[in-house]
Amino acid sequence: MIASSQTLLSNDGLSVTEAYAAAKSQDLLLVDIRRPDEWEATGIGAGATPIDMRRDDFIAALDQLTSGDRSTPVALICARGVRSKHLGKALKDAGYLRVIDVPEGMLGSFAGPGWLKTGLPVTAYGG
Repeated sequence: MIASSQTLLSNDGLSVTEAYAAAKSQDLLLVDIRRPDEWEATGIGAGATPIDMRRDDFIAALDQLTSGDRSTPVALICARGVRSKHLGKALKDAGYLRVIDVPEGMLGSFAGPGWLKTGLPVTAYGG
């Protein structure tokens, strides 16, 4: 496990490589919160579950994935880390206890090169 339990409890966020490793080992639920057109354009990071953050039932959909356990570590990834940061605050307000940002995003940001430029695997979006 690349991401230690301490890292998963941190509010500092995870690098894309740490997020990928943690999702692959099922240490957290990685959620790609971008739009379907973005998933089509780039694919979805391997190990991530796509849920469009604009869905009216976003929290209900997330609750379904976590079986209602709001202590489940949930990592959020978007394009460049802006939406994931904002949604993370909303999820904490909704009672999620372990929300982790992936600030590099899929396309890169101030935090790093991003999922795609790092060369991490993606899966095609099936619509």
